[in-house]
Amino acid sequence: MDVVTIDVHEELADAKLGRFHWRLGAAMGILTFFDGYDTFNPAYVIFYVMKPWGLAPNQAGLLVSSGLVGFLIGALLHGLIADRIGRRSTLLGGLWLTSVFTILTAVFADSFLSFCGLRLLTGLGLGLWGVALGWALGGTVAGLIGVFVTPHFGWQSLYWIGALSFLLLPLLHWQLPESPKFLILQNRLAEVRSLLARLRPERAALYAHADILADTSKIYGNSIAVLLTSTYRRTTITIWISAFLSLFCIFGLSGWIPTVMMQRGEAFAVSFGFGALMQIMSFIGGLACGTLADRFAHGRLFLAMWWIVGGFAVLVLVFFNTHVVNIAGATAAGFFVIGAQFILNNFTAVSYETGARATAVGMELGVGRVGAILGPVVAGTLQQIYHTPTAMFLASGAAATLAGVSILCNREPEAARAAVMPSVLVDAS
Repeated sequence: MDVVTIDVHEELADAKLGRFHWRLGAAMGILTFFDGYDTFNPAYVIFYVMKPWGLAPNQAGLLVSSGLVGFLIGALLHGLIADRIGRRSTLLGGLWLTSVFTILTAVFADSFLSFCGLRLLTGLGLGLWGVALGWALGGTVAGLIGVFVTPHFGWQSLYWIGALSFLLLPLLHWQLPESPKFLILQNRLAEVRSLLARLRPERAALYAHADILADTSKIYGNSIAVLLTSTYRRTTITIWISAFLSLFCIFGLSGWIPTVMMQRGEAFAVSFGFGALMQIMSFIGGLACGTLADRFAHGRLFLAMWWIVGGFAVLVLVFFNTHVVNIAGATAAGFFVIGAQFILNNFTAVSYETGARATAVGMELGVGRVGAILGPVVAGTLQQIYHTPTAMFLASGAAATLAGVSILCNREPEAARAAVMPSVLVDAS
């Protein structure tokens, strides 16, 4: 019988959407919902614990940043752990960590140190699996829980509800497949055939008798050094600056917006609702920016416009304090600033050749997370120094504006180039 050579990557890319894809997509969507929920719920804790725990504003900012520190550490460890035990086990382990420490936060976090310590460990789990699909919806629900539930059941209710992520664990244990690349590297070829059959059941008979020939010595990882070669240096630096400044603005505002709006005279429910408003508008803003960027093939220009407009909208809060201006500022911050951040991830991916994309996106998110960690702390410190949120709005608005200026210095990415990673071949006889 003639030998048929099958490229595993092409088999995966050519697979039509089926029930397996939809089930997996739904599971990942729910997973990222909890990511967004957990990321933003500390903003609704500050109001309840700042006075009882005797916190200065810069300490209160650490309530938000502590989880992000854990997230950054977990994200840095993700690749090392996943290469040893597999992507599936790493993700499931991260979700177990997050779920357990979410419950422990509700039960045992009764001081500044215990809350920050448990949040750091929760973030460590998130860093092992956090992605972005349901992020905005999770952040929105955190705001709604803050408005309607915490006044009756306390801030701990945020974490009791977050512990519902335990219900996701059986589904993921059942549905989540291992990475084909990892299976090939581990020479688990029977599992590769089984996975391909689940993805493309119409070719299951072919895969059942396939001899998989994979030269695993040629499958190699990406080097961060590639991102700083002359080919990519300008692209990399401008993206890193934009990511840092964008997330500095986003988390500085998101972490403090409920508390700050009460200082500006808004009612409790309205102030907590501003966080949900920002998240809702971020989803709409991301769709709008992405649609326009795809239609006119100028992602760099639309990203810059989104950040600059959003930055100026935040700066307006410095000069005017009315209910209408507060709503408009929060709406614009969500729509433009957070919406642009969603698109930056895609912009980063298409700015590099296939073999460097994973590293490029991972580093963009990593550098951005440093800005996210600093944002709430700097925002709190500025309030402590000046006893007003004015300086916080100045710093956040300026950061978003400069993110737009930085991305303007980038080159418009070319269409996706040819893959530089070698193909993995399957011989079927």
